[in-house]
Amino acid sequence: MQDLSGSNIMLRPWRTEDAGFVYDLYSRRDVQRHLGHEPRVMERADEAQSLIERLRSRNDPVLGYWAVEAATTDTVVGTVMLQGIRQSGTRGPSDEVEVGWHFHPDARGHGYATEAARLVMGHAFESGLNRIIALAHVDNKASHRVCRRLGMRHEGPTLLRRRIRALIRGSPLPLI
Repeated sequence: MQDLSGSNIMLRPWRTEDAGFVYDLYSRRDVQRHLGHEPRVMERADEAQSLIERLRSRNDPVLGYWAVEAATTDTVVGTVMLQGIRQSGTRGPSDEVEVGWHFHPDARGHGYATEAARLVMGHAFESGLNRIIALAHVDNKASHRVCRRLGMRHEGPTLLRRRIRALIRGSPLPLI
C-alpha cells in the first residue's frame, strides 16, 4: 500500500499508535449506525489494536485501508478503503470493488471524505481497475452526497434492501 497525498489530506497505512483514534471512532453509535449488516460499536480498547493489525495484514498494491490525516494538523481524522465485496445477497465473492469512508464526527464537513475517495479511486483506475462502486445505507444522506460529488450514479437497492448502490465507470476522476 502506498501513501497518497492530496491538497488537504495524507493517506497512509494504519499504525499501532492510531489505536486510540480507532477506538474513539468505532465506539461511537453515530459512526457505526450505518456500517455493516448489523452495526456494532467497539466496546473495548484492545479491539482497536486488533482491527489495526487486521487492516495492516492486507498486502495488496491497489486495495487497502488507509488512515486519513488532515494535512494542516497531521492528525488522523478518518479512514478510506478500497475492498473487494461479496455478491449482493450471498456469501460468494464478486468482481466488484467498493470505495468507502468513515470519519470522526469532528472531521465531517471539511471535504475529507470526497478528497480521500478521489485519491484512492484515482490510484485504482491508474492501476487498471475500470469500475468502482460505493454502498451506502439508505438513511446515510452524507455518504449519498459524497457519492454524487464523486460523479457516481444511483443504481438502486442491493438485495440487502437496507443499502443503496452507487456506481462509477471509466477513467480516473479529475482531482479537484
